[in-house]
Amino acid sequence: MKKATSLSELGFDADGASSGFFGPVADGGSTTPTSHRRRLTKISVIGAGNVGMAIAQTILTRDMADEIALVDALPDKLRGEMLDLQHAAAFLPRVRLVSDTDMSVTRGSDLAIVTAGARQIPGETRLNLLQRNVALFRKIVPPLAEHSPEALLLIVSNPVDVLTYVAWKLSGFPASRVIGSGTNLDSSRFRFLLAEHLQVNAQDVQAYMVGEHGDSSVAIWSSMSVAGMPVLKSLRESHERFDEEALEGIRRAVVDSAYEVISLKGYTSWAIGYSVASLAASLLRDQHRIHPVSVLASGFHGIPHDHQVFLSLPARLGRAGVLGVAEMELTEEEARRLRRSAKTLWDNCHLLDL
Repeated sequence: MKKATSLSELGFDADGASSGFFGPVADGGSTTPTSHRRRLTKISVIGAGNVGMAIAQTILTRDMADEIALVDALPDKLRGEMLDLQHAAAFLPRVRLVSDTDMSVTRGSDLAIVTAGARQIPGETRLNLLQRNVALFRKIVPPLAEHSPEALLLIVSNPVDVLTYVAWKLSGFPASRVIGSGTNLDSSRFRFLLAEHLQVNAQDVQAYMVGEHGDSSVAIWSSMSVAGMPVLKSLRESHERFDEEALEGIRRAVVDSAYEVISLKGYTSWAIGYSVASLAASLLRDQHRIHPVSVLASGFHGIPHDHQVFLSLPARLGRAGVLGVAEMELTEEEARRLRRSAKTLWDNCHLLDL
């Protein structure tokens, strides 16, 4: 038996329900209240798994949306997740929560976040997920674009760079409105490791991982800084072991950190939830913040113009999506590794024939 989620479903008429509690404020002799005209913000999360719900919960607590729509293929789990959040209404900002297995519930979204996809198996690379998820995107992206033609698309499903390319092709949206979560979280992991070593707050460390969100990602050591001071030179002067092998070991530790979490708890959720919520805030609040996210990278750092590859570069984000990509100064070795990462991704994209 389906349980009721509101008094209306129990047979109580909602029309005028508040009239017994509240009276109108007189306005120059008129008793007609002025209607509120603020434009409401709607965020849709497609995929109510561990990642999707961590994102929805974080966005909910940060008061970023007036309405959150949840979509998933499993109706009972979806309804259970929605009810669980609705029951916390007394402790949260006022947000309308809706859910459905049909994509029409996302109609009018300002931001659509796609997390749906097969769960990554321990030991499985992100690129091995590709074929299983492309077929799913063919069912998700076209109706999503149809119901919200002005929305920003934020792709989180892995392999995120290739699937951001897939979403761009299937949606028909301009590239500036299709963004992948990319290495935003990788860069946070990188900053965390460095901050722990330097005994500073991670927010005071400027360091980026770019390229693929995965095995071929590139750590940009040349521009890493704390309080405006270059860090690599100082580390090498104080630690004899900070040679190329040591730097690669740190990069590898950042890449493998996600695999470690998956091997221990079966999935990642909280860190990606906070990462995506920070992207949502930068986009919807027009903050113009710089994030390393997956964007159309053709023509940057020697990547061929005819390779329509999405990979992570520091980008300025706002209400219109990607407002610009930072022209980073890379060493020749960093640029070479970035181009190699781009080639790895483009080879996968090219096989899809979209």
